[in-house]
Amino acid sequence: MSASVPIGEFSRLTHLTVKTLHHYHDIGLLAPDQVDPSSGYRRYATSQVGTALLIRRLRELEMPLPQVREVVEAPSVEARNRVLQEHLARMEAELVRTQQVVGSLRDLLALATDRLAVEYRTLAPLRVVAITDRVEREAIGPWCETAFGTLYDAAGRVVAGPGGASYADEFFTDDAGEVVAFVPVSADTVPGLQVTELPGGEFAIAVHEGPFTDFDRTYAALGSHVAEHCAVAPGPIREIYLTGPGETVDPAAFRTEVCWPILARTA
Repeated sequence: MSASVPIGEFSRLTHLTVKTLHHYHDIGLLAPDQVDPSSGYRRYATSQVGTALLIRRLRELEMPLPQVREVVEAPSVEARNRVLQEHLARMEAELVRTQQVVGSLRDLLALATDRLAVEYRTLAPLRVVAITDRVEREAIGPWCETAFGTLYDAAGRVVAGPGGASYADEFFTDDAGEVVAFVPVSADTVPGLQVTELPGGEFAIAVHEGPFTDFDRTYAALGSHVAEHCAVAPGPIREIYLTGPGETVDPAAFRTEVCWPILARTA
């Protein structure tokens, strides 16, 4: 079953900004499923998520748009893979850092089906210390490292659970937006930081296992599930870092809960 979602929601599902989606529409690479003739407002089908992720992966590998079009519009799997393999051979010879992206891309090209276990959970309000800032997506790694270092150092013995972060819609749609890094605490006061309450609510939750470079696949699978089965609630997406860089240096061992706000289940 495919659902129709507005462009802002499709941006959250795919981690492609609204500006990028407009551009891909303008050049005929990824057209919306529907365009309102009077307002020009675009809507996308969740069945388009796979194509969007493929395009995003190829662009992460710095593949030029004409070659991306060859892959997306290839008349056969063989033709598609031939174009892709030629580019991968060049990239693998030049950039060792692309290996994780290449591996994830190969999973997509193998037509692997994302089977995601989704849990519906009511999260109670949580007493936390937090740091809030407007963060550009490219800077999120260093920002989180600094923010959580500050939070955990200050909270010390009163840490009461795994830390997490919430991400405003603009972080996905504009490549920059409000991010709130938080750590639960058992005390009413923490020297140097303000103790506040993180709102509770209803969430659809899935566990992302592995490195953060593959987050978009979990977002895509969970967001599509929510669009197809739930009424989406306003509010930021929340990530809970059950096992993160503070506990292990092996990205394959990372475990992160992705919490998508919902109003109710509809199907």
